Amino acid sequence: MAKSLGIFVTNPDNLKHVFGITRAAKAKGSKVKIFFSWKGTLLAKDPSFPELVSLADDVSICADSYVKMGYDVKDVPPGLTPEKMATQAQHGAIIEDYDCYMTL
Repeated sequence: MAKSLGIFVTNPDNLKHVFGITRAAKAKGSKVKIFFSWKGTLLAKDPSFPELVSLADDVSICADSYVKMGYDVKDVPPGLTPEKMATQAQHGAIIEDYDCYMTL
């Protein structure tokens, strides 16, 4: 079975790296889950965000952080469903359920 990688994104300067790591992990057959928190939620407004959502196996956003960055939690980014506007429990799920974990 392929390994899994969880990526915790808090820095809005790392989108290029999130894409590169996600592509590399998927090319190796890994399952990839990405969770955006704090300032990382700003990336949800990047025009390339929907592409990242379609590339990864699972993407979610910390709803509280999203609101703190000035967005309405009902303004769900393209490619996500309202259920993906989540809590830090998604971060915990990455730590608990995924083979590898990284923070960007």
